[in-house]
Amino acid sequence: MHVILDLVPGHTSEEHEWFHRSCKVERNNYSDRYIWTDSWISGGDGLPFIGGESPRNGTYILNFFKCQPALNYGFAHLERSWQKPALGPDAKATCDAMVDVMRFWLSRGADGFRVDMADSLVKKDDEGKPYTIRTWQYMFARIRPAFPEAAFVSERGRPEESMAAGFDMDFYLDWRWDGVPNGYNMLLRNVDDPLSRKGDKSYFNADSGTPISEFLDEYEPRLREAETADGNFNFITCNHDIARVAPRLSQREIALAYCTLFAMPGVPFLYYGDEIGMRYRALPGKEGGYVRTGSRTPMQWGANDASGALHVSDSAESDTRAGDVTGGSYLPADPSADAPTVAAQQADAESLWHTVRSILHVKRECDALRSGATFHAIERDRVFVFERSTHLQKLIIAVNPSRDCKALQLPDGSYRTIFSIGENEISGTSLRLGLQSFAILEAE
Repeated sequence: MHVILDLVPGHTSEEHEWFHRSCKVERNNYSDRYIWTDSWISGGDGLPFIGGESPRNGTYILNFFKCQPALNYGFAHLERSWQKPALGPDAKATCDAMVDVMRFWLSRGADGFRVDMADSLVKKDDEGKPYTIRTWQYMFARIRPAFPEAAFVSERGRPEESMAAGFDMDFYLDWRWDGVPNGYNMLLRNVDDPLSRKGDKSYFNADSGTPISEFLDEYEPRLREAETADGNFNFITCNHDIARVAPRLSQREIALAYCTLFAMPGVPFLYYGDEIGMRYRALPGKEGGYVRTGSRTPMQWGANDASGALHVSDSAESDTRAGDVTGGSYLPADPSADAPTVAAQQADAESLWHTVRSILHVKRECDALRSGATFHAIERDRVFVFERSTHLQKLIIAVNPSRDCKALQLPDGSYRTIFSIGENEISGTSLRLGLQSFAILEAE
């Protein structure tokens, strides 16, 4: 097993010792570790700021919330006297400190980092983030020689920028602004209300009628950019910032979606609980979670009893009672009688857990499903068919998310089915896909 850690290089907590020292009136080695203005009545030049909370004569810039003072990687263009240049002496000192953080964990056995908001370092950067890219190049030049095998994954969604900066991989993030979806959102979350099926145009929603072509129009250029840079553009099933697809999508729809994502290029990331179909819950926000809180509830392992039921408590006082699996958890587990659990799904041969386990086994065994294998879309309508191949193997992957049977012609050759969901039938080069079905075919 390899372990990569989450790295948040853009800010620290307001409780961090670096920040406590930066707040002091007297100049010290941490005075310029964060972005400070030069007066207690100064604004942030359009950036969020806080004043009046430290003895230092200045206000400090925030990245997001009030408890997250921004580390100083400089500004792309200097417009105020207190702004420092990107890759100037103060910004480089911050870079060197972050390299020390990475070196600390890598020297203790970590295998790399998933980097949070990797494009947010240099303030007021230009389109394409050229100053932030050069900042990462500076840091990678200092960490990679000592740890050449370390993996760096950018949370960015723009592989052309991430690879130029020196990252190995990039996430296909979920974007939806003013109701306009990006490619990834089109697949799984194409609706404003994550709990509503009404109006959901997600490709994997059996009732949407959405063609895969809309997704491919955005995805393929990004994939080619990653390939050109010899990097990976990765899919996620979910993460801590977006809504889980259950209960809006059914278990069958989710199974088709995950199998398709795992068969696509790149290195897939499976968010904990998605393998059992854990559901998004409408919960009050906690510590900045807001609408994201419902995707952060604890893993539903199941109780140590014969039923596999999830035992949860309704109050903090009873959180430690016998049989409770939440352990006084940060957020409440799903109390529903039908809440999915690992224990119950392991006992059910038809469960989503078994499907995910099976497709991941197939992925491990197939050379043509590795990250570097080629990708070519064959059918781009409601049915999605694509080819993955290497010099050792050629596979055809077909998914029919609709409630109708579909028939199509395959490229010339002979095929055998090595994985499937639902009813599928091959006759020569003719493939009949049953309703809501998926198949991986190997060319013989």
